[in-house]
Amino acid sequence: MAAPAWSPEPVSHHKMTNAICIVDDEPMIRETLENILLDEGYPVITCANATALFQELERRTPALIFLDIWLPGMDGMAILSQLRESYSQVPVVMMSGHAGIEAAVNAIKLGAVDFLEKPLQLEVVLNRVSKLLAQPSGSRKELASDTLLEAVSYQDDVPSGAVSLEAAGRKQRTVADNMVLNGTGLLTGRNTGIILSPAKPGSGIQFQTLGGTTIPGHITALENFSQSVAEHTFTANSTVLAQQNCKVRTVEHLMAAFFMAGLDNVLVKVDEEIPNIDGSALNFAKVIAEAGTVEQDAKARTLVIHEKILVGIESSQEKHLYAEPATGFEIQMRVDYPAPIHEQVLTFNPERDSFHKDIAPARSFNTFENIDMAQKLGTVGSGYLNSHIILHDNKVINTELRFPDEFVRHKILDLLGDLFLIGHSVRGRVVANMTSHGYNQALVQKLHQSLASTQS
Repeated sequence: MAAPAWSPEPVSHHKMTNAICIVDDEPMIRETLENILLDEGYPVITCANATALFQELERRTPALIFLDIWLPGMDGMAILSQLRESYSQVPVVMMSGHAGIEAAVNAIKLGAVDFLEKPLQLEVVLNRVSKLLAQPSGSRKELASDTLLEAVSYQDDVPSGAVSLEAAGRKQRTVADNMVLNGTGLLTGRNTGIILSPAKPGSGIQFQTLGGTTIPGHITALENFSQSVAEHTFTANSTVLAQQNCKVRTVEHLMAAFFMAGLDNVLVKVDEEIPNIDGSALNFAKVIAEAGTVEQDAKARTLVIHEKILVGIESSQEKHLYAEPATGFEIQMRVDYPAPIHEQVLTFNPERDSFHKDIAPARSFNTFENIDMAQKLGTVGSGYLNSHIILHDNKVINTELRFPDEFVRHKILDLLGDLFLIGHSVRGRVVANMTSHGYNQALVQKLHQSLASTQS
């Protein structure tokens, strides 16, 4: 029989103690964990089920709760949900010997601060206890990836003749056939899809909504595009194109795949948002490879960097990036975030490295706290939970990494997609430090303005 719903008195009326509460229906687990904690000098409360826990909470509020998922009557998830309503300041560590990754993610989403697998390891338990009891309640970790708007300030002027358009030494290309790809939208969380179709020479990358509005895949169609960019606010968590009150969201991974496939002209039919699939560009690269590409009767051009163009403050402690002259094209990216990421540096050169193998599989990442906050604000949908590497408590909680440095590889992927908003391939080197979409887009906007001044 399910335990009755619990309606405690206000938490402010309860006596807060430094005791650690263990909730588990297995006597051996309770005893083992109790002895470990008692040996370290921690007072301990043990409960076999929800009823015992709620009765104990009427008398005193513990400093920390270890809560098993599988309990008779009311299970651990239901208990956790009620605890978050009336005892949100008390950290809860979930435990299970049978649950998988999905259960761990759900527990964290409900408000648990950690998830431990049984059999419990002495060192891990004591480390968590020490850390959680020393951490101020309500504290937030530094976010590893942005979900907010960011202001990018920089000089509006660019060196005269800093960029030019020159012959690329090849013909323009489009896809050889129509292709369809379906998936879940990152921001909306609903099913969406795209149709890739051949496009005429010189038409560029174009997105067409279900209502028939055509939006160019170009920097001038960026949602926040402005002719004056001395200081501007850009979307940090994705790249959004807009025209005539219509939007196409999260185009960056698809644009990166177009860029690296050498495609100049493609029509993309879409319902508001590009499907995010698994948070990488792998499926886009595969569908383009399946469609194939064909040369067209028109010469392609490339954007050539002649002078250094900088956005941001050139310091290892500051977000910045710049484009500079080079004989070919390459990107050098550096990130430095809290554990488990730390400092990662990688240079990608498509003439030497494989986009399909080295960059396309790298997935989006974010902290659970950041995703949860954005969802509560209504700025993102449920698509985040299924298409991101989710970080919590200095570890990845929902997947295995595809590369040890998958985080910096994904940052390169995002930058490739944003760079292609210039509408051409690029000859030059781009060096980036800790950048998100906002800074990437600011650089492309500056390249566009430099090109426009050169052509005028």
